[in-house]
Amino acid sequence: MKKHAAILNNGLITIHGEAIVSPIKLILISLLTFLILSTISAFIAISHPIWILNENQILYLYSTSSQVLAGVYGLTLTGFIFFRNELSREESDDESLTEAVENLKDRYFKLLIYVTFISIFTLFIGNLVLSIEDEEKSTFKTIIMNVAQSSFIVSLLTISYFIFDIIAPKRIESASKKLQQQLDPIDENKKEGSLETFLKNFNQIEALLQKYGQNFQTKGYTIQSSYQPSYQRRMSNQKLALIIAQAEKIDKILYDKIRKLITLRNSIVHSAEPIVSEEMVNESQEILNSLFNLLNDESVEW
Repeated sequence: MKKHAAILNNGLITIHGEAIVSPIKLILISLLTFLILSTISAFIAISHPIWILNENQILYLYSTSSQVLAGVYGLTLTGFIFFRNELSREESDDESLTEAVENLKDRYFKLLIYVTFISIFTLFIGNLVLSIEDEEKSTFKTIIMNVAQSSFIVSLLTISYFIFDIIAPKRIESASKKLQQQLDPIDENKKEGSLETFLKNFNQIEALLQKYGQNFQTKGYTIQSSYQPSYQRRMSNQKLALIIAQAEKIDKILYDKIRKLITLRNSIVHSAEPIVSEEMVNESQEILNSLFNLLNDESVEW
């Protein structure tokens, strides 16, 4: 069986040779870099100083660094809002992107929280340097100065990674592949199934969901939502599955299986490598049979 390149391991995802660092791993790496850089620079400054700054140089360097960081953070936040709105638009245009887009939004939000934290910390430590600048030369002052510049460097590197992560050209494909690997990991222990059969089963499941949804709407039922569009849109498969479960036509176990199947199908459609395991192909057939028997049972009241 062909060995695929997607691997999920300790927060590091490798897709087609491209490493995607998880937010937690990025935070740990940046914090470790900050600690190492601060320790080394402070040690060198105390034992064998390379540069000795005067009062004007210190005031200019740290005030300028704070201004630069604040400006970069502001531009980054503006760009993030723009790209988040773009993701929301793509999600609105194509409901099958919902899971991948929501995962991306969650990832970007976590990264933004950390970028905000480290930026505020850098500005705070920079102001601390300015406030103690008039003190006589001391070890504490030397340490704080080097810690502030180390934090400034790490902040810029983290913001740079955040920017490149957002503007990655295949971010949807990468997120879909990650989601696909989580739902249906394929390795040497799993046999690859027929994608054609899987999609055929799903299309029949979708037809049953849509048929039930149309019947449901003719009964006058509505879904409560804070946003009601001015035009009637096609109801998503996720909502239709929820309607069926709330109407007690299927149990929670089957509902969870249908949700997983919908999410997997959507991730496969948008993934750079559309594959499915034989196990999921068989499960899709079981779900189809169960759903068909329940929704076409003459004892079911519509």
